[in-house]
Amino acid sequence: MLKTILSSVFIVCLLVSCMEKSKMNNNIVWQPDNEDGTYKNPVIFADYSDPDVIRVGDDFYMTASSFNCVPGLPILHSKDLVNWKIIGHAIQRFEDERFDLPQHGNGIWAPAIRYHDGWFWIFVGDPDAGILMTKAKNPAGPWEPLHLVQEGKGLIDTCPLWDDDGNAYLVHAWANSRAGINSILTLRRMSPDGKKLLDEGTLVYDGRNGVAPTIEGPKFYKRNGWYYIFAPAGGVREGWQLALRSKNVFGPYEAKRVLEQGGTNINGPHQGGWVELENGENWFVHFQERDAYGRVVHLNPVSWVDDWPLMGIDSDGNGVGEPVSRYKKPDVGKTYPVEVPQTSDDFDSQKLGLQWQWHANPKDNWASLTTKPGWMRLFAVPEPAGFKSLWSVPNLILQKLPAPEFTVTARLDCTGLVEGNKTGMLVMGRSYSYLAVEKTSSGLRLIRKTCRDADRNGREVEEAGEDFASDTLLLRVEVTDDEICHFSYSENGINFKSIGDAFKAREGRWIGAKVGLFCLAGNERQTAGYADFDWFVFE
Repeated sequence: MLKTILSSVFIVCLLVSCMEKSKMNNNIVWQPDNEDGTYKNPVIFADYSDPDVIRVGDDFYMTASSFNCVPGLPILHSKDLVNWKIIGHAIQRFEDERFDLPQHGNGIWAPAIRYHDGWFWIFVGDPDAGILMTKAKNPAGPWEPLHLVQEGKGLIDTCPLWDDDGNAYLVHAWANSRAGINSILTLRRMSPDGKKLLDEGTLVYDGRNGVAPTIEGPKFYKRNGWYYIFAPAGGVREGWQLALRSKNVFGPYEAKRVLEQGGTNINGPHQGGWVELENGENWFVHFQERDAYGRVVHLNPVSWVDDWPLMGIDSDGNGVGEPVSRYKKPDVGKTYPVEVPQTSDDFDSQKLGLQWQWHANPKDNWASLTTKPGWMRLFAVPEPAGFKSLWSVPNLILQKLPAPEFTVTARLDCTGLVEGNKTGMLVMGRSYSYLAVEKTSSGLRLIRKTCRDADRNGREVEEAGEDFASDTLLLRVEVTDDEICHFSYSENGINFKSIGDAFKAREGRWIGAKVGLFCLAGNERQTAGYADFDWFVFE
């Protein structure tokens, strides 16, 4: 009788696993394409901070800040500016060994992507190192190793311009935390090969007079004989978009406010990139700050009035645009299939899905997709010396929150855990919470832990715990529109039991909250264990 019951439970779990895997490519938790010729904002409800975009022929490419997360500098592709997919990353790891441990908020800040002379280029600032550059023939990669264009502290938010006469320039902003100055934009001559700057720079805009505080994120363009610098000012939440223009590359530049929140609920709106279609349409991609959801991506139409851009719609007639929430799609000549950045993963590939990132440079012994085909094996990695919380742990495998509300479920086989190991599902940020399986001397124990203010040395507190006997179970977190996370689990794949209190997600340092998995050992002697994950499914 017992064998019959166990066999039935196994069959049910197997059927649930197969059904969940079959849904991998069908679940879209946020769809901006209304499939009626219109779209809704955000076009990407995920944390792609400081986006920049270009058009090459009838293809669009986007990159964004990635800070300390690895791989970094994501590359996304679209055919219509509404439907996007991740196609690669420009950097696979940091060469600097300091990124072998989490460097929250450091690393890659506000890149600019350009296509010039048959190459795709990305220029980006690392506030602690200087201005960096990489290039590739294929935007999906491989990309060349990052090249240090200019060493220096506080050099951020870089953007190049190759002029019609063959001269090259680069504009950048400043990080007050490193350089002691901000709210100014500096323009510098650059070698045409993009490898070095040729002068100390010219101050082309000073926002310290209170008119444009915290001006940053400049993007450099030329149109109809005018040089333009598009840059946000006023701060991430309360700010607006400025357009600067001049007939001379070094100025003087006059300024005009071209996009503001106005009467909408779209705060900021903050920095982004401008593209022009073959048919003459103009569009602006930018971000909006959404707390734990991160900096989500919006698309707004652009019209030109007396050689000034007007972004969005001037609904109140004051000459300044406001963001749209719904609008007709860009006219690219045809309709393309609905596509969104990847989320769910069945772990059937031999390579990690492009949606995943680590919190530091990964090591080969952290994970394997080949040891047990069709599963991702996470090896138990020792907690760092002086462990207080997961804030200091590098081997967290995470991805962005993809929608205002969703449910994500993972199937776990914990047979490989040894005493002292723990593995589970995590919502990570300045505060975090997780549901994990812990192997103790007496067996398996399910624990729910939360850490408040992890970025300020907060410690984990256990909210709930219970013993259980099954080696295979489902872990789940449901996120609601108010950033509230509800954790639950199931041993049969049908009935889920809540565990612990609801948790309000918090953003990380310059990034949104993330959801994902981890596997830890308490010390070096406990590293022989591992956990196997069959799939990770969003609904």
